[in-house]
Amino acid sequence: MTPNASASGDTDLVVVPRHHHPYLEPHATGGFIPFAHRGGTSEWPENTLPAFRHAVQLGYRYLETDVRLTSDGLLAAFHDDDLRRTAGRPGRISEMPWAEVSRILIDGREPIPLLADLLEEFPDAMINIDAKSDDTVEPLVALLRSMSALDRVCVGSFSHRRLRRVRGALGPAVCTSASPIEVLTWLSGRIPSGPSCFQVPVKQGPVTVTTGDRVERARRAGLPVHVWTVDHPQEMQELIDIGVHGIMTDQPAVLRSVCEHNSLWPTT
Repeated sequence: MTPNASASGDTDLVVVPRHHHPYLEPHATGGFIPFAHRGGTSEWPENTLPAFRHAVQLGYRYLETDVRLTSDGLLAAFHDDDLRRTAGRPGRISEMPWAEVSRILIDGREPIPLLADLLEEFPDAMINIDAKSDDTVEPLVALLRSMSALDRVCVGSFSHRRLRRVRGALGPAVCTSASPIEVLTWLSGRIPSGPSCFQVPVKQGPVTVTTGDRVERARRAGLPVHVWTVDHPQEMQELIDIGVHGIMTDQPAVLRSVCEHNSLWPTT
């Protein structure tokens, strides 16, 4: 099977997006999207400005991050529910004002940025945003509007209710990925009406989510498939071989090498 081939034998990655959104524009001409997941973790702590800068210096245009709301209503680029894993201390961002959160160092090295910092520092980057809690939705909608950032973000969430609220507030102006319920619809052989794309793992527990047949069915429906979080080059290659349209990784240099080997690294 050729590197760009899907399981059905299709030899290109062209997706005519069902939702014509600028975020997905590369797919309309067969482009593959490499994502730096949380900016990448190989050189710098996750979800920190140096991590995102490193990814951009490597040539990444698509960056993935998460948002949590501080107690005074600001959106921090942070994944976990609490600070133990990344900062080695107890506490929740949701219970702290930004003045306190801004003094916390990830891995003892780098501060937690605001989502607004990412949008401002990387005006040419596309940002994939995982809304981690219900209270992030309204501030996120307001921030994206105020910063005129709707053309360069995709909002995802493990909560169907959150995504429904985002879609209800912003309509087709925002790109959204499929919720878990919508992914189950896809796995059952049907195509959900709400999402602009699928962003899924290779497997969920014992269930293989990403297969060539499913990727091809999504492609024909105009929904690209992005897979997370893939760090091993062999697995990256296997996913490229079945025709996925993008990969999220914590190892951006590794994914760049695999993309270049397959002539999939973006040139612009």
